[in-house]
Amino acid sequence: MPETSREHRWYRQSGPGVLIAAAFIGPGTVTVCTIAGVNFGYELLWALLLSIIATILLQEMSARIGLISGKGLTEVIREQLQSRPILKALVLTLIISAIVIGNAAYEAGNLSGGRLGLESALDLEQSLIGPWLSLLIGCVAFAILFSGSYKVLERALTALVVLMSLSFVTTAILTRPDLGQVLGGLLLPGVSDANLLTIVGLIGTTVVPYNLFLHAALVREKWTDASSLPAARRDTIVAVSLGGLVSMSILISAAAADVSQVSNVGDLARSLEPLYGSAAKYLLGLGLFAAGITSAITAPLAAAYVVRGCMGWPVSLQHTGFRAVWVLVLLSGILFASLGINPIEIIRFAQVANGITLPVVAGIVLWLINTQLLPARYRNTRLHNIAGMTIVLVTVALGIRSIFLVLNSLIS
Repeated sequence: MPETSREHRWYRQSGPGVLIAAAFIGPGTVTVCTIAGVNFGYELLWALLLSIIATILLQEMSARIGLISGKGLTEVIREQLQSRPILKALVLTLIISAIVIGNAAYEAGNLSGGRLGLESALDLEQSLIGPWLSLLIGCVAFAILFSGSYKVLERALTALVVLMSLSFVTTAILTRPDLGQVLGGLLLPGVSDANLLTIVGLIGTTVVPYNLFLHAALVREKWTDASSLPAARRDTIVAVSLGGLVSMSILISAAAADVSQVSNVGDLARSLEPLYGSAAKYLLGLGLFAAGITSAITAPLAAAYVVRGCMGWPVSLQHTGFRAVWVLVLLSGILFASLGINPIEIIRFAQVANGITLPVVAGIVLWLINTQLLPARYRNTRLHNIAGMTIVLVTVALGIRSIFLVLNSLIS
């Protein structure tokens, strides 16, 4: 009985981490992991493993700031730069521009990805109602967000994450991967000009900058004081690890596909069907649908939290300004998705851009976690700071190198 009570208590205390997993496992993740698997087999699994470790470290720091300070990252930044108004205005403007405009662009990909998955799972690829599915998914996202209830949001996304996880992990198991090659891909890192942009994309689609802002805000919706910090840490580790397993499953499934080029999960499903039957198409379709709709909910939500912190609005999911921001982002996504614009290349570019901008956001989190904002016992330990600086330095090096690669390709 006591054991059951502990399990029930753990379930009730979980939540924000699941929303973070729901946010980073979107059509962008599916696309980049699929491309990585098709082009490089199991070779880049190590990049995903390191990305998951980095995500857990940074998300835990972000959650700790939010829980101990009782404020979101943008609110904390605003307060810390209060004595430097010009710098504060510049930093907050850059944050709003990057998060709101970027998430509006992602939203079209999220809705289109959800639509592709639904079409595949329901055999609607040649149906006239296909173009209306993006609008339908957008309406579902609108209804969940408009409820203004954290519990409704949490439960809906938890169910979708479970569906997504079962779909992709089952597909990976069906492909019967070579465990020796999988282990080698996890433990033997390798970087070259040929795979560098894909590595940066894998990092960018896992360690998502806007999730750091989202997590700091969400922990305040779930918990109220420092005594909940162990639960918040456990929630982060379990949920992000589950998200990492999903990403690896997608890459493993793509590596098993006997094709030379796949641009999205629809192509992947069709390539696996002759080998593993129609189950692959339905499982991947359901997984992509869940990935699309979860990100379609969390991207507008993250943008609204960022703007709320910058503007100093009251802490309420039902605040008019808060709702106006997520409605704007959602409507932008519905508009572009309904126009039939192919989002695949935009999504891929966005993940690389995420990987390049990550060091800046990670540096901000490291700065905040070590300021007088938090009591000494809640600041980073030396080991935390070494790990954080290592993440920043590695992503800076990869980002600079990828910029040179892009410039060289443009010149040539």
